[in-house]
Amino acid sequence: MSKIPTPHISCSDPSLIAKTVLMPGDPLRAKFIADTYLTDVICFTSTRNILGYTGKYNGKRISVMGSGMGQPSIGIYSYELFNFYDVECIVRIGSAGSYDEKLNVYDTVLVTDAYSESNYAKVAFNFRAKTMKSNTSVNNKLRKAANKLGIELKEARIHSSDVFYAEDPNRWKNVHDKFGCKAVEMESFALFANAKASNKKAACLLTISDSFITHEVTSAEERQNSFHNMMKISLELAGK
Repeated sequence: MSKIPTPHISCSDPSLIAKTVLMPGDPLRAKFIADTYLTDVICFTSTRNILGYTGKYNGKRISVMGSGMGQPSIGIYSYELFNFYDVECIVRIGSAGSYDEKLNVYDTVLVTDAYSESNYAKVAFNFRAKTMKSNTSVNNKLRKAANKLGIELKEARIHSSDVFYAEDPNRWKNVHDKFGCKAVEMESFALFANAKASNKKAACLLTISDSFITHEVTSAEERQNSFHNMMKISLELAGK
């Protein structure tokens, strides 16, 4: 095991980081969660202006830290948390674009698995599958938490893309039709691959922020501050 601090997480005391970490992409969303839902909050420092927070929710310790954008970024932070800070479970909570008419803006989505064209898993761990699964036991707990809170939870395979802008604006239709992906984001595939390689647990809750079908979109402020359902579900899980 490498010494800590790691190259990307400057925390020198692993006990400051809880066994379960909620991981939004946006560092400001991490701060919002800590400020809104957690008590007795401490800040454990990271690098590149990405801060982590540990506090209590329903009396249980939970950490929240931004991952940054894209598979390389979440790949670094989640790997270091799993392997150098003894984190057992990471739940990504992010935004996604809908590829499917049944997923509407503000819907909360539980990711069952993530398809990607990325070579991340192959290069890092020689995993050749193009689909990575989330953890079944964590997903079951998230389902129970959503049911307890009365929040509708839709489930989907999603597309983890490395590309935000593409020459072909209709490429998403092929991914939807050929691979059964109902939404798109940019991180889950790498997170799930890291969890598999590290023998740890990972899951993902997403809020639909825009639709490729209806072209409805949410603002950056709404994405940062208003996606409460996925936050509440993941905190209910972490508070157990």
